[in-house]
Amino acid sequence: MAKQDYYATLGLARGASIEDIKKAYRKLAMQHHPDRNPGDKSAEHKFKEVTEAYDVLKDEQKRAAYDRFGHAAFENGAGGRSNGFDFGFGGGFADIFDEMFGEFMGGRRGGPAQSARGADLRYNLEITLEEAFAGKQAKIRVPTMAPCEECEGSGSAKGASRRSCSTCNGMGRVRATQGFFTIERSCPTCQGAGEVIDKPCRSCEGAGRVRKERALSVTIPPGVEDGTRIRLAGEGEAGLRAAPAGDLYIFLSIAPHGVFQRDGAHIYCKVPIPMTTAALGGVVEVPTVEGSRARLTIPPGTQTSAQFRLKGKGMTVLRSTSRGDMYVQAQIETPVNLTRKQQELLREFEKAGQGSSHSPESEGFFARVKELWQELKD
Repeated sequence: MAKQDYYATLGLARGASIEDIKKAYRKLAMQHHPDRNPGDKSAEHKFKEVTEAYDVLKDEQKRAAYDRFGHAAFENGAGGRSNGFDFGFGGGFADIFDEMFGEFMGGRRGGPAQSARGADLRYNLEITLEEAFAGKQAKIRVPTMAPCEECEGSGSAKGASRRSCSTCNGMGRVRATQGFFTIERSCPTCQGAGEVIDKPCRSCEGAGRVRKERALSVTIPPGVEDGTRIRLAGEGEAGLRAAPAGDLYIFLSIAPHGVFQRDGAHIYCKVPIPMTTAALGGVVEVPTVEGSRARLTIPPGTQTSAQFRLKGKGMTVLRSTSRGDMYVQAQIETPVNLTRKQQELLREFEKAGQGSSHSPESEGFFARVKELWQELKD
């Protein structure tokens, strides 16, 4: 059976540009690829035809020979192919694959891939609530891979030369064909650089980086919350042989406080109030998160769990000049270790108050209990 014209196989006219040829092949190869048509022999046959046509027409010399002699130019296994078709993906689909995924795989064909960027690092830093309120300049020490000072990150000893890697022929990448797919990875000999070092640096053994502990300064802005992440660009691990460094991420956690609890921009605290102050009213001093004192007026008859608001005494709001509020919850304190005189005075107070409504909460409670008992008896 006579072979179909290669141009017709791709749906093109003679004289089509190389871009048109690539575009037509990309569309047909994706349409008829065996992985998209499992078990479809006709699709597999069509895929072979379009790949064979593209393998010839993409090459200027092969295309010129085909335009002059037709299929006869490639008969008798010319070019090392079997029946005019090379299924090893030396061209064809491999070129399309390289166009679409080459940069993702470490660089396009025709040159070595860039050396791998250094790894990103994470550092956990715990700060106090006061430091989260005011911000701080923290000093940290991070164990990392830093550029080698002796070779300045190049990996080569002073005066040493470089040569093209024989494993990848200077491409920086090697390929392996598995079935219908070609897998590309960085060259294991040169790590993608395309070159090898004749005389490696003694300090870093050719890696261009050494392990060391670095001292860094971190600016923590006022108002940060638990879990805030701070990124220090380029402060992560150094890349191989002067490749770009990764980033350092500082993850903040805020230590529990002995007095305050935080909820967003607001601060909460429980303050013990003497029984006499709660009954008669008065003024108490309470601590604030910035380390000062605030005066709080307690009205007469204040009960436990009564809450008072101190406006603008809460946390700093991140990237803002405003502040949250502080909420004080009263905890009425019952006196202990009373003297005999104090006990007598309290008993007199109790007798004098009989029949009066001095304890509204307890009276209300026992009234509800009495009603409940009455319902149970009925």
